[in-house]
Amino acid sequence: MELNIKENHDEMEKLLSATIDDCAANNVPAIIVFSGYRTTGGMSDQEAADNCVTFLKRIKSRAEDKGIDICMELLNSKVNHRGYIFDHVEWGVNVMEQVDSTRIGFLYDIYHAQIDDGDVSRSIHNHFKWMKHFHTGGVPGRWELSDDQELNWRYIAKVIADLNFTGYIGHEYSPMPGSDPAACLKQAFEIFNV
Repeated sequence: MELNIKENHDEMEKLLSATIDDCAANNVPAIIVFSGYRTTGGMSDQEAADNCVTFLKRIKSRAEDKGIDICMELLNSKVNHRGYIFDHVEWGVNVMEQVDSTRIGFLYDIYHAQIDDGDVSRSIHNHFKWMKHFHTGGVPGRWELSDDQELNWRYIAKVIADLNFTGYIGHEYSPMPGSDPAACLKQAFEIFNV
């Protein structure tokens, strides 16, 4: 469900509260949520942000009490998710600053961030406080992490490690046709083992 739709908030609060409890009982550290889409009712980005803030404030004390991170995912709107609201890191930072919780942050998907914002390492440095989880994927194409991509993955891995990140990094990509999936995964783990 989309956080920007106020009519969904009561049902989402029930569902997310139960999920937070399940996660706490089973040592699952984080839950991923989504902002929603601009095309829904034609609402402005500011109204969508206000609605997301309202909902996240409703759920934050439960997340804090149970020790579970709620991660709103950044997705690109140029290639994969046209109309998605949280498509620029600054929009998400604005939301997180208003919610002001140690347990509410965002999933910084590096693949998506590179497409819509670029400047990945500076964004990580400047907004690390709000980054609870990371995803990777080669740009362009969302292929495995390799030297054929426009990002220097070893540098990005070092930036994250140097900031003492202790959470999870999900490798969310597809191996290029003809690539050995096991070798691609091994390479991703080796790159991020800094």
